[in-house]
Amino acid sequence: MTDISYRGHRFPPIVIQHAVWLYLRFTLSYRDVEELLAERGLDVSYETVRSWVLKFGPIIASRTTDKLRSYGAAFEHLGLSCHHEQGLRQNNRAENSHQAVRRRERKMQRFKSAGSAQRFLSIHAAAHNNFNLQRHLVSRSTLRIFRAEAAVQWSRATAAA
Repeated sequence: MTDISYRGHRFPPIVIQHAVWLYLRFTLSYRDVEELLAERGLDVSYETVRSWVLKFGPIIASRTTDKLRSYGAAFEHLGLSCHHEQGLRQNNRAENSHQAVRRRERKMQRFKSAGSAQRFLSIHAAAHNNFNLQRHLVSRSTLRIFRAEAAVQWSRATAAA
């Protein structure tokens, strides 16, 4: 096994390792990791986090699936060379972990009917869209300005309280 080289990277290895750990350990997006690092004073783009995860993330030695026969054909079609374990209910942990990712499903679990959930989510979406910053429409330099203004407002609010 070869040693991991962090040469040529702007940030020290501990920062890179922490960013990769945050992404892999918790159900965070690359942008969420970017925001967490920004709170700590590190200006890292989500694309940088993505490249770190791809380069320094774990190498998978084994895949576990249930006993569906098509998985074997899919492994061959994709050219996956890792060990493939199949068994009844062996993949339950991975299947259950997807619940946290599905935002609409997670919110719907607290409702008694799909209709009441849909009514709430339609109103919630309208309000969310007014206050949500569309990151793909904002340049990196503008984002830095927004973050600096938010930090100033936050410090004023905490000082007044």
